[in-house]
Amino acid sequence: MFESLSQRLDVIFDRLRGHGSVTESDLKEVMREVRQALLEADVNFKLVKQFVANVQEKALGADVLKGLNPAQQVISIVYDELVEMLGGADADKPKIQYAGAPPTVIMLVGLQGSGKTTTIAKLALMLRKQHQKPVMVACDMQRPAAVTQLQQLGKQLDIPVYAEAAGNKPVDIALRSLQWAKEQAATIVLIDTAGRLHVDEDLMREVKVIQERTHPQETLLVVDAMTGQDAVRVAQSFHETVALTGLIMTKMDGDARGGASLSIRSVTGVPIKFMGMGEKTDALEPFYAERLAQRILGMGDVLTLIDKAKENISEDDAMKMQQKLMTASFNLEDYLNMMRQVRKMGPMLSIIEMIPGLNKMLPPEAKEALGKDDDFKRIESIILSMTPQERRNPKIINGSRKRRIAKGFGYTEKEGEHRVEAGVFQINELLKTFREMGPMMKQMAAMQQGGKGNRRMQRLMRQMGGDPGAGLPSPGAMPKLPAPR
Repeated sequence: MFESLSQRLDVIFDRLRGHGSVTESDLKEVMREVRQALLEADVNFKLVKQFVANVQEKALGADVLKGLNPAQQVISIVYDELVEMLGGADADKPKIQYAGAPPTVIMLVGLQGSGKTTTIAKLALMLRKQHQKPVMVACDMQRPAAVTQLQQLGKQLDIPVYAEAAGNKPVDIALRSLQWAKEQAATIVLIDTAGRLHVDEDLMREVKVIQERTHPQETLLVVDAMTGQDAVRVAQSFHETVALTGLIMTKMDGDARGGASLSIRSVTGVPIKFMGMGEKTDALEPFYAERLAQRILGMGDVLTLIDKAKENISEDDAMKMQQKLMTASFNLEDYLNMMRQVRKMGPMLSIIEMIPGLNKMLPPEAKEALGKDDDFKRIESIILSMTPQERRNPKIINGSRKRRIAKGFGYTEKEGEHRVEAGVFQINELLKTFREMGPMMKQMAAMQQGGKGNRRMQRLMRQMGGDPGAGLPSPGAMPKLPAPR
């Protein structure tokens, strides 16, 4: 979502870094460009004005421009102000305020189309991974398919859903669900309320009555980040009526300008607690102002990457992978398993954006290819077309074996000889990448075991479970295979 803003800021700050010294006029020129970039990203204009004024005041007042490495200090001030705009340092703040005695009640409100019902399922899944026992309650009696949708999501995730027939009042359904939840020994009750196409009195009255009767510990507004500054106005309207405790920004993986999510915390005073990063039920992340600010400024987001690695890759798998790398027994089966583990962590492009510096290294065409995810599917089909012996010992793959493998993953003699040759070429590219990757991965494994090397890399790899593959393969580990001719 913030790619355009991130690229603009990167160009601006690269130019600033190029100066041996930074004058007051340099600073004002840079901040004019930052101001323009934020406005084009749809950040609230009053907020932009205050942001620029704060940066200039701190840079000039602290004699930053006269100190060592003034450009880096200015960027550091911009980072701090961006964190403050997004809600301040919040790494240690709990995202959910739990009840003294279970169940904890969480009510989700929002407009139609914001992704509220899907978000309830995502939140329920996240809380279950945190050893809670959630249940979901269908109180949206306005949208005909809402109850059915929630029931289907509950069945898919194996999470109980409380629903009643059409015609029952939402507030009565919510109250009866609390008793049912206690009988189920649930620790979390997630209430899905009705939405409208726009804010109106009936909607506000309904959610207010449900809130007054169920006394939820959390009242979370689900906001579509693609709606721009309308999202800010919607948040203000709901907050005035039901005293929101937090926001969930959905569609943060979209291609909108993203200014609403930068503005909404400062304008409404309501903290962003979670953000939706895709359509899948596991595509919900806790919101951290520092991490998003790092992403926007092109610093990556290593902490979120570590969280994803820990969640998707077991320590046992990590240790097995490390052992294979150290003993040079890493083969194509392991390579495929590693790639599958990486895919569990989310779309490849979003993972790459979390790695400091790597995002800048990739040309636009490579990013586009990673976004489509075609290369992984082709790599998977090539490896699965090999025999177990070939996967475990790629050195035996000769010319005739390559032609057989090429036919196995979609190329036949009937389609023409050039199709088979194209397949052989792709197999050669994969094997070349695999051979080049081996020494690098072995070196990383040696560093983790305590050999000579960068201490920060060693510490990062230990945090990620001791497995180089628990992070990402090297930039060359996901080759751009040529498309079929």
